[in-house]
Amino acid sequence: QVQLVESGGGLVQAGGSLRLSCAASGRTFSIDGMGWFRQAPGKERESVAAITWSGISTFYADSVKGRFTISRDNAKNTVYLQMNSLKPEDTAVYYCAAGTNAAVYQYWGQGTQVTVSS
Repeated sequence: QVQLVESGGGLVQAGGSLRLSCAASGRTFSIDGMGWFRQAPGKERESVAAITWSGISTFYADSVKGRFTISRDNAKNTVYLQMNSLKPEDTAVYYCAAGTNAAVYQYWGQGTQVTVSS
């Protein structure tokens, strides 16, 4: 099995930056891809960014393109989400996810709160 632990969330002013980290442990060799999701108050969970573990493919939601960057460090079994030019609408709980299939995420972290003030 895989365990995921997020860190790096917090309170930041609009226009500022944060870097989220997600450390994976357990059967990390089984991970095919990892991604970041977020859920804002009163809204459904949405996909923010994703990256394949064995390749270089990435995906970004239109709302974060040009501002967020997903990256990974295979040696550290860690995926990052660099968030720049943050906006109040980015406020949400951010979740790290991992999957063994390109279209399915089986493992989830507990989430980390990101709050962007105006």
